[in-house]
Amino acid sequence: MSGRPHCLRPIARNGGGADRTKGALAIARKWIYFILARRAQQPWWRQVVATIVCVGLRRNIGTFFIRFKDYQVSIHILGISCFYHDSAACIVRDGSILAAAQEERFTRKKHDPRFPRNAIKYCLEEADIKIHDVGYVVFYDKPILTFERILMSYLTVAPKGLRSWLEAMPLWLGQKLHIPKVIKKETGYDGDVLFTEHHEAHAASAFYPSPFNEAAILTIDGVGEWATGSYGFGKNKDITLLKELHFPDSVGLLYSAFTYFTGFKVNSGEYKLMGLAPYGMPRYKDLILSELVDMKEDGSVRLDLSYFDFLGGLRMTSKRFAKLFGGPPRKPEAEITQREMDIAASIQAVAEEIMLRMATHVHKETGQENLCLAGGVALNCVANGRILREGPFENIWIQPAAGDAGGAMGAALSVWYRYLGNDRPNPNDNDSQQGSYLGPSFSNEAVRTFLESKGYPFHRLNGSETSRAVAEQVAEGKIVGYMAGRMEFGPRALGARSILGDPRRQDTQTVMNLKIKYRESFRPFAPSVIEEKASEYFEMNRPSPYMLLVADVQKERRISQPSRDGVSMLERLKVKRSDIPAVTHLDYSARLQTVNRTHKPDYYDVISEFEKLTGCAVIVNTSFNVRGEPIICSPEDAYRCFMRTEMDVLVMEDCILFKEEQPPWQESEEWRDELELD
Repeated sequence: MSGRPHCLRPIARNGGGADRTKGALAIARKWIYFILARRAQQPWWRQVVATIVCVGLRRNIGTFFIRFKDYQVSIHILGISCFYHDSAACIVRDGSILAAAQEERFTRKKHDPRFPRNAIKYCLEEADIKIHDVGYVVFYDKPILTFERILMSYLTVAPKGLRSWLEAMPLWLGQKLHIPKVIKKETGYDGDVLFTEHHEAHAASAFYPSPFNEAAILTIDGVGEWATGSYGFGKNKDITLLKELHFPDSVGLLYSAFTYFTGFKVNSGEYKLMGLAPYGMPRYKDLILSELVDMKEDGSVRLDLSYFDFLGGLRMTSKRFAKLFGGPPRKPEAEITQREMDIAASIQAVAEEIMLRMATHVHKETGQENLCLAGGVALNCVANGRILREGPFENIWIQPAAGDAGGAMGAALSVWYRYLGNDRPNPNDNDSQQGSYLGPSFSNEAVRTFLESKGYPFHRLNGSETSRAVAEQVAEGKIVGYMAGRMEFGPRALGARSILGDPRRQDTQTVMNLKIKYRESFRPFAPSVIEEKASEYFEMNRPSPYMLLVADVQKERRISQPSRDGVSMLERLKVKRSDIPAVTHLDYSARLQTVNRTHKPDYYDVISEFEKLTGCAVIVNTSFNVRGEPIICSPEDAYRCFMRTEMDVLVMEDCILFKEEQPPWQESEEWRDELELD
């Protein structure tokens, strides 16, 4: 290993929250905010005078939305993340999350990194305000620190990284180093722009919406500025980050390197690597830990950079890496061999051990019984499940939009609590993520107007008829596209933009993968289960509303498997593994979503009706999209996906459509070429 200083480093700055681009105005704005906060204690005529003064000065102090009924001031904070991957926007009013959405859902470009103008437009509409009503705009990252890291990295390997440097510089010089100008140009916002650090935004997104009044915080991702991970604790409104892991030592980049080597797309295909792991044996685990990674007791890591090429090249791994694993990287879309399966099993085992060690160390350092997780690595639901079962914490909560998209939410909440110093209400064991249903919704009238304008045949359903009709179709073995209520924020479909199927049927997984999703046949599907019935099907004794925990199917429901020796992947897929085979992975695990009536009553009723019909309180839930496409957002997106695939039924709010009644779909097969495969 190299002689770099090791791993976890103390954090010198804390409690400052977001930074302003202009310091003098920060003091003035804080004084105005203080005056407004005191205003409610004054006679009514002084309140009116203060309101007029503040609104008159809005070009210099930001704009405050006045509720004239009770003379209270509402502060709107717009959080933005963009220019790396999964750009997003979030609007917060007085500490409450009003709306959040990823830009990809509007542009139909998966993981769209561009400025989130559409997501911002939606957030403002949902809040019923204009951009000049926004008090603060905050960006989730400090570009100068990131640019410093990139510059230092290129200088370290120069002249090797010249090509990569030349490709990156136009975007940096044109946009990334001029975030305030870009925001003002794109939105018309005329105030100052705040910045949080990347892992501060992750930490805020993990703790502030959580159900805990105090908790340990652990963030793990690829890299943000210099940090690749951090830990600390939150209590009431305060977050204290204690130590960081710094680039190039990164659990996220390590996992992404193996994602690349096994032929999947970086920053997109990591979940495929996790899903492939049960098909293999961790025969390379010791090799990884002896050659590639120096893993310490506290979970911090140091990578041997001679095996990697991400420092200045256009690839994740080097020729030395390929030699270590017996050949070049698998080409995308090539056949998956036993080598790739074993590599997936090995790096997944390493990642789980690293995360368990990190969690144990954070518990020792903080003494907390609750843990909050965020960062892209926190989407590894298999590792999350092990932390819950085997780790020292009583409870864990994971931000549903754990990656960069969630940084927009964390940045906005950080301004409200850390920068403005507002008190945080005791959550009393209830999170404020609202089921993560924070995106756009479409009324029954809007759906009907769309269908009628296009001449698409549909049937109207009344009230409780909808849930019964959906359940009946699924029970008959039909594949149903389901769009109802507000769209989910984050990478998981949670019953608002979902494709539903029957978990009892052995062929559901194959049909949905190959004929609906057009994706690899090995990939498992997730179950949605009525919350109070979850323990009857899975070894899980607590809610899992965001599909971020893996649990095993109950032993009495499992079916013994034949030996895997000499049996191909496709043949193993055909073997029934439990009485809910469509959602039971090869190792008897399932990435489950528990559904309650509070957050998603319509979806709860669908599963309840399915149980009445079949005796099964579980339903197959996968995201409403095809491979390479973002999850659908609008009725137009839903109908297009419905007609492009072999889906049988489409339900949009109170409208139900049957495939056989629809006019022929006028589109060439070339539409698949337009999608960038993940």
